[in-house]
Amino acid sequence: MTADAASAPPVAASPRPGTVDGRVRAIRRPHPKLLRYYLLFSLITGPAFPVVFTILFLRYRTLGYRFDDEGVTMSWGAVFKREISLTYSRIQDIHVQSNAVERWFGLSRLLVQTASGSAKAEMKVEGLLELSAVRNFMYSRMRGARTVAPTGAVAATAAAPGAAAPATTADSAALAATLREIAREVIAIREELERRGLDGGSR
Repeated sequence: MTADAASAPPVAASPRPGTVDGRVRAIRRPHPKLLRYYLLFSLITGPAFPVVFTILFLRYRTLGYRFDDEGVTMSWGAVFKREISLTYSRIQDIHVQSNAVERWFGLSRLLVQTASGSAKAEMKVEGLLELSAVRNFMYSRMRGARTVAPTGAVAATAAAPGAAAPATTADSAALAATLREIAREVIAIREELERRGLDGGSR
């Protein structure tokens, strides 16, 4: 072995597709069950069903994820493209949340919070079936990003990832947050349609 070969840094092996890391890294889109959940959710809105389902359908069609060694990225939006990228060093906590209908479909949400001081989750990962694998993947990357933190604090976080979930979660609060997000999308689409109508009428 030459001196150059001996001094070369080891090359990190790529995770195999069959491993947990490989499966998480391969996630790019939400599971089709999320669309069924959106459909059922839209039905309970009654007369607003066409508008609500159209918005949620566009969200489902454009929703994408990327998990890598640096962080997690979430993007969505048909009219207005949105993207959130969080490095693992910024992530403070990960909560698991689900209502009765989501549990019936086998779905849950990961609410990712940062140290920004806001009580609202910075990112809401939804439509994934392997939430335990995703959460453990993210926790392991968080531990690696906090090597400068006290060992005891990191160990306490890693020892019981389930403890990060809130003791009680009000389904009504989750529903209200979703409705607020839908309302913002409806307003944005209406303003865009009005703007295009005015542009067309001025010609």
